[in-house]
Amino acid sequence: MPFINEHHDSLCLCSVSPTDSPPLPITPDYGGPSVCYADGVFDNRFGRYIAVREEPKVLISGNDFYAFPRMDPKGEKIAWIEWGHPNMPWDKAELWVGYISEAGDIYKRVCVAGRDPEHVESPTEPKWSPKGELFFITDRHNGFWNLYKWIQSADEVLPLYPLNAEFARPLWIFGLNSYEVIQSDEQKTLIACSYRQSGRSYLAIIDVLQSSLSLLDIPFTDIQDITSGNACLYVEGASGLLPTSVAKVTFNDEKSKAIDFQIIWSSSPDSLKYMSYFSLPELIEFPTEVPGQNAYAYFYPPSNHVYQPCQEEKPPLLLESHGYGREFRERLLGRWGEVDVDDCCSCAKFLVDSGKVDGTRLCITGGSAGGYTTLAALAFRETSKLEPPSMV
Repeated sequence: MPFINEHHDSLCLCSVSPTDSPPLPITPDYGGPSVCYADGVFDNRFGRYIAVREEPKVLISGNDFYAFPRMDPKGEKIAWIEWGHPNMPWDKAELWVGYISEAGDIYKRVCVAGRDPEHVESPTEPKWSPKGELFFITDRHNGFWNLYKWIQSADEVLPLYPLNAEFARPLWIFGLNSYEVIQSDEQKTLIACSYRQSGRSYLAIIDVLQSSLSLLDIPFTDIQDITSGNACLYVEGASGLLPTSVAKVTFNDEKSKAIDFQIIWSSSPDSLKYMSYFSLPELIEFPTEVPGQNAYAYFYPPSNHVYQPCQEEKPPLLLESHGYGREFRERLLGRWGEVDVDDCCSCAKFLVDSGKVDGTRLCITGGSAGGYTTLAALAFRETSKLEPPSMV
């Protein structure tokens, strides 16, 4: 098992057997600034580990950023994502496939997605099936990150199951894993995937040959990463009642239903003791400043079984805003500090007008880009009684 030794930033190899020797470094000491590695995969054909490195690339170079190097089962091809300034990976990226020679070099490369001028897209998460089929996620047709398959013989890209939902998340960090090929044979190809639609996450199975989708009934409503096991999935997620957890989801024999859901790790195992205090979120959809465009938010009404306010008292506000699809993301291009602020103020006004919150006790807070939104809202908007909390 490879890992990064934080004491000297070397890539090390550790055996999972307790009787083996201590971890050994497999990268040299460069004698200079720290060299960072990320998002790696084993290349069994050549007995090497391929990773993204903050140095000139051995196999691939020339662009500003790289992610998701993924080997095919035979070690003959490698897929990766790349993009360059000034784009972020969710603005415009490219998916490439490189063909590996007997010497281990890339002698030929093909751009699978991202270079066609007719499609401004941001492909992500390439993955090979055991049969050597290349799947990936992109937003080329409907503006939502959907699953696609590359037909190598025709150099064609086909959608698996078009849906106005996000099957991936923005590439803020390496190693995102939103889907797994759980069966790939002559009878069928099945993909377990998570997607987000109207503020909620879902877990599903896509039958590639039938172009059908079956939902798996689990209690998570916010799903992060998934990975496959033996007739099961391991899912990182949470809900209004469950804190961030890792659950084992077991399939039936046909891999069409979830027959068991078991939490195997919880970030807060004792939290259910205090369930009576939990504020369960209500998903709301509200109009923005742009006619015909709506935004989404979670409203958390207060919950306390030992205290009940008078009927005339309205609660303060806790807001988490969400957007979906390329159209939503591109509303912010060149308009940071305007569109985001408008949406926050529109949400506050919607909740006040709906009688859900007290219009004289509205607060706003945020960090990073949300901190900028907070300051801009306080400086440039006149939403009634919009005040900063004790910390911004």
